[in-house]
Amino acid sequence: MQKLKKTDVVEVLASKLDVSKKAAEEMLEAFLDLITTTLQKGDEIALTGFGTFLAKARKGRMGINPKNPTEKIQIPASIVPRFKAGKGLKDALATNKK
Repeated sequence: MQKLKKTDVVEVLASKLDVSKKAAEEMLEAFLDLITTTLQKGDEIALTGFGTFLAKARKGRMGINPKNPTEKIQIPASIVPRFKAGKGLKDALATNKK
């Protein structure tokens, strides 16, 4: 299993789009900024066939202190990013498995 880093993604984008690495990096940064600002506003980004980026509220809850398992701690409510895979992505991964 391989882990692509941001620089690897920039190189692939530059190659596929036949643009400079600088231009590819700017496009990637713009896309990541779009996702971040959209989720901060509470909106979603739905890319048909690929998936949906969304922000979801997580309720506060009681947890266990990992340093002292006998101690209970209150975990505050928060908003977390989520990604729901679309049918096209799910199908591509299922096909890849066979």
